[in-house]
Amino acid sequence: MRAIWKGSVAFGLVNVPVRLYSATGEHEVTLHQVHREDGGRIRYRKFCSIDGEPVEMSDIAKGYETEDGELVVLTDEDFRSLPLSTEREIEVLEFVPVDQVDPILLQKTYYLEPEKSAAKPYALLRGALEQADRVAVVKVALRQRESMAILRVRDKVIVMQTLLWPDEVRAVDFPVLDDEVTVRPQELAMASSLVDSLAADFDPTQYEDRYAGALEAMIQAKVSSGDTQSVPVPPGEDDSEGGGDVVDLLAALQRSVEKARSARGDEPEKATKDAPKKRKSKAS
Repeated sequence: MRAIWKGSVAFGLVNVPVRLYSATGEHEVTLHQVHREDGGRIRYRKFCSIDGEPVEMSDIAKGYETEDGELVVLTDEDFRSLPLSTEREIEVLEFVPVDQVDPILLQKTYYLEPEKSAAKPYALLRGALEQADRVAVVKVALRQRESMAILRVRDKVIVMQTLLWPDEVRAVDFPVLDDEVTVRPQELAMASSLVDSLAADFDPTQYEDRYAGALEAMIQAKVSSGDTQSVPVPPGEDDSEGGGDVVDLLAALQRSVEKARSARGDEPEKATKDAPKKRKSKAS
């Protein structure tokens, strides 16, 4: 794993230098949008809606549109002037019972690894959390955004879970729930019986993402049967991954030579026997 943040946990007068790691990662199969006809990747460019010209990242700012149609453009200086918790400190505010933290507030999970010199204060904070059977409520600034979070212990690691702010949880407004509903004792007893029949200790390892597994198997089957085609390299664009097909590279070089000769006014040469040909898909 690669650390995404370095700082410290401020635990009273105790300072615990730590590194932050993403504790979770989705296992989705990465798919690209491609042109059905030739397999070319679909690219997106940023254009200005006023003049229709492409815009570089360095010329892009953040703006807020008011309800009456006015636009407020915010500069980097504006953002630097905003109050924000120090970007290198996780400040412990209080310790609360874990059952007082509504699970709907839980957002993203991170592992905290202590620096070698901080093994003892790290163990001290971990032990205090375990002994109190509470979680630490903290404030932290990640990616220019201040967040609430909690610290808890998982195995021997202190875990930080960011929280939504209370006003980010939408209020429930389902009028149908206010209607009077009569549930007969027999129905409730039968529902309880069903719950009992399915009661178990939770073990997430017994479940699997069948869709992702089937998609991976489908892709592998196509690869094994030769139902693939070479990744096309657009003219004038390098293959940054270094994995482009050699034939495509030679074809691009041939086009470059012809373009250079044309610019000089030379007579275009006819294709030679050794000129590279586009390899057909094995599926065709």
